[in-house]
Amino acid sequence: MTDETDAILSLLPARLKEARRVQGLSLDAVAKLSGVSRSMVSQIERGESSPTIATLWNLTRALQVDFAGLLEDGPASNIEVLRTADVPSIENRGAGCTIRILSAPEEAGRHEVYELRFVEGGVLDSQAHRRGAREHLTVIDGRLSVTSGGATERIGQGDTARYAADVPHRIEALHPSRAFLVVQDA
Repeated sequence: MTDETDAILSLLPARLKEARRVQGLSLDAVAKLSGVSRSMVSQIERGESSPTIATLWNLTRALQVDFAGLLEDGPASNIEVLRTADVPSIENRGAGCTIRILSAPEEAGRHEVYELRFVEGGVLDSQAHRRGAREHLTVIDGRLSVTSGGATERIGQGDTARYAADVPHRIEALHPSRAFLVVQDA
């Protein structure tokens, strides 16, 4: 075996034991769930025995853990960072309004998140999105007027407006403003 393979396999006993602990299972319970003998599970967790692929598969299914994840060289990062310089922006979708796209591309049409920046008098007019679409607009700084269908409300710093987006709607800045917009089912 290579040094890299040895390093990965040396992590396996501790990772299996941790997975069992997280599930709150005893050695006996894992043995019953996996079909692997209690003594074999114990030997594997102590690093005294190397499991076959079939044994490892049975253990991971019993412990409800990812087979490949147990063999990775380190814990995967669950934090995806979008640096400010890399945030895509839309400048031509309204007058006096910059839209920064904060949601992942694969979320388009389902759950979209935007940062909106307006100059005083800036306007973002939107046509109706698909039926059932809703928007949640939170003002971070400034003051906005929101129109959805025939209803209009003014909101200020810290306020959130939730409204139908399956009708024509409009956001207008009464002062220079910054807001976060979440669009559901666009």
